[in-house]
Amino acid sequence: MSTTQSERLRELLEPLVTSQGLDLEEIAVDSVGRKRVLRVVVDSDSGADLDAVADVSRALSAKLDETNAMGDAAYDLEVGTPGAERALTEHRHYVRATDRLVKFQLAEGGELIARILKADDEGLDVEVPGVKGRKPTARRLGFAEIDKARVQVEFNRKDKAAEKDMKEEEEA
Repeated sequence: MSTTQSERLRELLEPLVTSQGLDLEEIAVDSVGRKRVLRVVVDSDSGADLDAVADVSRALSAKLDETNAMGDAAYDLEVGTPGAERALTEHRHYVRATDRLVKFQLAEGGELIARILKADDEGLDVEVPGVKGRKPTARRLGFAEIDKARVQVEFNRKDKAAEKDMKEEEEA
């Protein structure tokens, strides 16, 4: 997809997405066989539930039909949310990833896996998990130190509320 088409689609669709209380994260047009697929990724600080995605999908479909922005050739519209292992590219992504484990590719080389504790305008306070029984360590990462960052999937992590409930039960 040309930058011009991408920019036109973003200009057309972003106000609709925003009016639904969501952020337009990504737009991509891909060819799948003889069809084209327009993929739109949306999100918000509180996440985007299935109803919100369906509502914005209907609004985008109507707007695209009304303006003929995709031309006369057939295409499918797919509206969804970022995947579990999403790349963090905007400040709001880091804020939304607070308390999540993230793999950082560092600008000076190397990588770091750490949990985001807090995000501010200059960077992140992170907790590096302890290895082999050692305690976790705190670290500050400036945004300039980060080349790439991607959320990691955790299958067996208990959330803080569940940990607190278990601790209270043990103490009782």
